[in-house]
Amino acid sequence: MNPPAFLKPLPDGVLLAVKVQPRSSKNEIGEPLGDELRIKVTAPPVDSAANEAVLKLLAKALGVGTSRVLLLRGPGSRHKVFRIQGLKPEDVVKQLGQR
Repeated sequence: MNPPAFLKPLPDGVLLAVKVQPRSSKNEIGEPLGDELRIKVTAPPVDSAANEAVLKLLAKALGVGTSRVLLLRGPGSRHKVFRIQGLKPEDVVKQLGQR
């Protein structure tokens, strides 16, 4: 199985590319947009509030602790890359309900 374009396998986890939509009406993980996964959060993009909201949403959806979800790139951008430790691409796809 080839992982979706928004996932890149690592020896100890995966990289997850996301596009964040802050100030949304609700927190949710949406559909892939090209090589990124759309994530909507209610938090505004101020003082890292949106970054924290995305991190917590991903950790909850993937069933891992927040310490295993790390923001690698894009703290001030809507385009971000997170590192998820300890999961394989197929685990992430299954947990997020993507096919």
